[in-house]
Amino acid sequence: MEAPGRRTFVALCFYTALFTHSEVNSEFVHVPAVLHGVKGKSLLLSVETHFQNKDVEIQGSWYQTRPGGPKTLLVTFHNHSAIMVASMRHRNRFSFQPPNASLLIPRLDKAAEGDYHLDLDIHFPQRQELVRVERTIHVTVDVPVSTPVIQKTPSSTVIEDKENVTWTCWVENGTRVQYQWLRNNMPLDASDRHQFSHNNSTLVISPVRKKDIGQYHCLARNHISQRQSHTQDLSVFYGPYNLAVKSDHGLRTGEVFTVNPGELVFFNCQADSNPPNSCMWISKTNNATEVITVGLRLEVTSYKLAQAEEFLCRAFNNVTQKQDETQFTLVVASLGTGKERYVQESSSFSPLAGITLSCLFITGCMLLVYFIKTCHRPKRVLMNIYNRPLTEQKRPHRSGHEDATEDFGIYEFVSIPGKMESTQASSRSLVHLESVQDLHTTIYDVIRHIPETPTLATQSLLLKQCEA
Repeated sequence: MEAPGRRTFVALCFYTALFTHSEVNSEFVHVPAVLHGVKGKSLLLSVETHFQNKDVEIQGSWYQTRPGGPKTLLVTFHNHSAIMVASMRHRNRFSFQPPNASLLIPRLDKAAEGDYHLDLDIHFPQRQELVRVERTIHVTVDVPVSTPVIQKTPSSTVIEDKENVTWTCWVENGTRVQYQWLRNNMPLDASDRHQFSHNNSTLVISPVRKKDIGQYHCLARNHISQRQSHTQDLSVFYGPYNLAVKSDHGLRTGEVFTVNPGELVFFNCQADSNPPNSCMWISKTNNATEVITVGLRLEVTSYKLAQAEEFLCRAFNNVTQKQDETQFTLVVASLGTGKERYVQESSSFSPLAGITLSCLFITGCMLLVYFIKTCHRPKRVLMNIYNRPLTEQKRPHRSGHEDATEDFGIYEFVSIPGKMESTQASSRSLVHLESVQDLHTTIYDVIRHIPETPTLATQSLLLKQCEA
């Protein structure tokens, strides 16, 4: 006797055969292409339908294909319920999730990996149409990565261009782990000196150089997690590089230093080197060389030198066994005030020029004021003449030495034109003009009759006028 579930399944198959299958329509059903699961956790293979479930009839099956294995039936369902599970061992491992044909895996393990196929028949009664849909979801099961650990070989400081460095990164937990190396938080790419292993867990720098100095760390990741390691420094012995001679004395033009006679000069030889380099100072005279001193600083007294002499600084790194040298010339010549004079001459506007311009401006202002006062003095005399009362202007002048003290003063000869062309002069009467002419004569007479030997009162009056 056949089981009831078997008879229902056969009847459904017979029923669906009565309809013509239409072409697959991707708009009806959507599933993710890949799902990444965590070992020991659950995973839902969700199915998204784009139609009203109450208006259709659904029948379908889920299958699994493990890597290198056959296609295995997991469950068959009709509408909202499962009608058959393939085997007892799959009953607790998979669960049908209505109403949209989704499949739940309660607990993932390595055996859950693989491709999951969905075969779905959708019947639309109103249109008497049967649509067949086939979908596949690829499922991976991974273990989260733990904190990676890095190691450098050799662990000591290495010498540039002579040694190699090997970095290794690994994790205790994690599956399908990929690694990435970073220096100073910047990713490192493969190059002529940087070689990586197949999963980037190992980095070899060959040979190591100065620019490889920095902080290194490793990033470990898989589909479900990522972690990074602690940083570790890489130290390199290098140099000397960028050798230069510097001094705070005298004037420098290119590689020539000029100092005053008798001046004490100090030179420093500086270079980029690890460990710090040693220096040797050499004097070059008449194609002959002589070692002056050893050290980073050179002291030279200019009065002991000839007019010009060449020197050489040679830097040497005892670890890298590399050396570099630079040459300069020391010239003894009178510079006046030295560097300050050079700075003033090179400046576009010096303080001396500012003082000179200020003095010229003040002098010009004084001359302008003097010129204005001088030009306005005759005008004041004329105004005094015009402002006098008419009776005083026509009064005859008293001549004689006895009255000279009354009119004693400093006078200026004023030329009054015979014809007044201004509007002010034309408005005056003829009598006024005659009085002006008489006054001209009176001024002359007063000056002419000044006593030759002023009295004591006259001298006092003169002093008061001068003080005023």
